[in-house]
Amino acid sequence: MIQEKKGTIYGVLCLGVLCISTGAIFARVADAPPLAIAAYRVGIAGLLLLPAALFKRKQEFLLLQKKDWILGIVSGAFLALHFFTWISSLEKTTVATSVVLVNTSPIWAAMIAPLMGDRISRLTFAGIFLSFSGASVIGWNDLQLGGGAFYGDILAILGALFLTGYLFGGRILRRKLSLLAYITICYCSAGVFLWMAVLLTGTRFTGFSGMTWLMFPAMAIIPQILGHSSYNWALKYLSAPMVAISLLGEPVGSTLLAMVFLGEALTCTTVAGALMIMAGIVLAARGEIKN
Repeated sequence: MIQEKKGTIYGVLCLGVLCISTGAIFARVADAPPLAIAAYRVGIAGLLLLPAALFKRKQEFLLLQKKDWILGIVSGAFLALHFFTWISSLEKTTVATSVVLVNTSPIWAAMIAPLMGDRISRLTFAGIFLSFSGASVIGWNDLQLGGGAFYGDILAILGALFLTGYLFGGRILRRKLSLLAYITICYCSAGVFLWMAVLLTGTRFTGFSGMTWLMFPAMAIIPQILGHSSYNWALKYLSAPMVAISLLGEPVGSTLLAMVFLGEALTCTTVAGALMIMAGIVLAARGEIKN
């Protein structure tokens, strides 16, 4: 990889980190139910991508088999559950804690990998243990502070688990589909599931402030389309573990933004637990590289 190309790739990856870091801030600023926020974020993203996908990738859609459509829709369901649980967690705990815990998906992926025939190295196992220790530190601290914060931690971890399911579905489908076709199927199906949930549960989805209405397209365009697409684009040139490690920039970016714009303070316990989790993810990723 020539140096100029390398600089472009890492530049795009840094842009992706910055864009995704805004997601938690936008969600906290939006004064709406978590289910409505998730529905607008993913629904708008899907609608924006659909015309381009139908125009450029129509042949890919026509060649897909029934099982591929089912897998794509299931991946969309996992994505819908991910955003609902994670955005719900932001109402219960701090941005720093929520974003750190939801980014433990590489650890869950490493644990599920043996079920798909992959082997876990000792380094990866050490990373898993370290990350779980860090999550336990954060969870114990929040449990002492009050049940609400601990409930938020659980929701963020569930968000990580659902994200892992979405990524495993993508691992299979991306062998057949281009990036645009894949994310369009996932975002549109996730949007359908979330809007069905909004309507069936009677969740309020209108009557919001002007700032909240501004946050919905901002979430769809900046962290969703620009942020996630940057990571997926980088996977063409960098290893998955390398991209996974770069995801650790999101907790740092989101935490700094939350301190500046939301006035959230960090506790020593949260910082210690977060550092343990991030170090664990780095170890797990390095273990994957050596395998």
